Amino acid sequence: MKTVFVLFDSLNRHLLGAYGGKRIPTPNFDRLAAKTLTFDRHYVGSLPCMPARRDLLTGRLSFLHRSWGPLEPFDNAMPELLHHAGIYSHLITDHFHYWEDGGATYHNRYDSYEFVRGQEGDPWKAMVQPHWERLREMYHARQFTTDRRKYHSQNIINREFIKEEKDFPSVQCFAHAFDFLDRNYDADNWLLQLETFDPHEPFHAPARFKAPFDSGWNGPIRDWPRYGRVDELPAECEELRANYYAVVSMCDFLLGQLLDDFDRRDMWKDTALVVTTDHGFLLGEHDFWAKNRMNLYEEIVHIPLFVHDPRRPQPGARSGVLTQSIDLAPTFLDLFDVAPPREMEGHSILKAAHSAQPLREAALFGYFGGAVNVTDGHYTYHRFPADLTTQEIFQYTVMPTHIRSPFLPEELAGASLSDGFPFTKGAKLLKVPVIERSPMYLNYGPGALLENDTRLYDLAKDPGQQQPVKDAAQEARLVALMARLMAANEAPSEAFGRLDLPEPAAQREMSS
Repeated sequence: MKTVFVLFDSLNRHLLGAYGGKRIPTPNFDRLAAKTLTFDRHYVGSLPCMPARRDLLTGRLSFLHRSWGPLEPFDNAMPELLHHAGIYSHLITDHFHYWEDGGATYHNRYDSYEFVRGQEGDPWKAMVQPHWERLREMYHARQFTTDRRKYHSQNIINREFIKEEKDFPSVQCFAHAFDFLDRNYDADNWLLQLETFDPHEPFHAPARFKAPFDSGWNGPIRDWPRYGRVDELPAECEELRANYYAVVSMCDFLLGQLLDDFDRRDMWKDTALVVTTDHGFLLGEHDFWAKNRMNLYEEIVHIPLFVHDPRRPQPGARSGVLTQSIDLAPTFLDLFDVAPPREMEGHSILKAAHSAQPLREAALFGYFGGAVNVTDGHYTYHRFPADLTTQEIFQYTVMPTHIRSPFLPEELAGASLSDGFPFTKGAKLLKVPVIERSPMYLNYGPGALLENDTRLYDLAKDPGQQQPVKDAAQEARLVALMARLMAANEAPSEAFGRLDLPEPAAQREMSS
């Protein structure tokens, strides 16, 4: 078996033609859907970027125990499991978060990896004395800063070195993938993870991809929205969206090149292909930009998934099975006939695609410190603590790093030693209380949220989630599902308490 896994970042499902999108032509995603099995009810797990990748690699949810952080020593990393079974794995990525404090254990799980530099705030090019006044005139004030440790300033410098189409990191990622295939497509037993940061913000694409979406904007470069409520003028909003559309068009073009390679080499007969993303991105829907700050709406959590299994191809077919990101690790193991470890919560989607039996009754998802959310594909239920600022919540880890820094001494001063959980395989853990001084608190933790009210939505009647519903019976059913899924995840006792949920008896015994 051979497998190519394509992972985009912040790719909006509802804009793809294969899912009914009409705003952006996506002919190559349409080609992909015609060649693969398209999943209609695929959801995220833990968010944002690195928590999502921890779920993808380990096959279990992490957001009830931990915010953004590295793989832990007790985690079952899919590439490492493949390695022990004699399967070679190679990572190609421009996702620079893998190399920060909060991600530095991921890429080393692969047998080899290639890192393409230059995306967003990647500390790539050194320019000690930039021409700040010239650059200030080029960029909109909301995405300009001279603070050298901010992503915005480093991005401005990086873009001084990204001029031609061949310079763009995502273009280079795909070029590396074609090199890998040139050398290795005749070999057997390998997995290639081809990952690009695009279409994640900033929405920077070659001019030819932007031209079809010209918004008429004559101001400075405006391609990086704030995380929060929309307060820009309409022309500015249109320019931001137009730049997102341009990057999606570039992603579609690059995907087309990969499909051409599959066709040219006749790889459909012996190579699996999986294409998905980590999460979506709000472009003004619900009066918000981005993610992290607001309720987890469908635009963020309902994501695309396309799968080709050469042993049982289903070109052009659709699946209504309820799946989520934690199902990908066991799926990759299944492709190579490797048994999943006990700790994996996810299920292989390959057998489910040919069965009338559902994989799960509901899917649990969320951010650490925010709401716990559940969907059965018909309803979504988003349950917040009564007070985000006073909730009892702890991080469980032996790898105490945030995105770009270690845990603060003030955080660790209140830490105690926990006996851990069954999934930690006997490892004792630091139990670190969340405090306002934590770097995650105001970025993607409890202090970042602009919405915090518990809601129930009926997706069948209100797919745009415009009007929450009051339905005591449905809420009680989803609360019970939520508690059951949290218990299956071995969630800590305080995770139930912060949401005023009954803790299942078996869970209480395990915690004690």
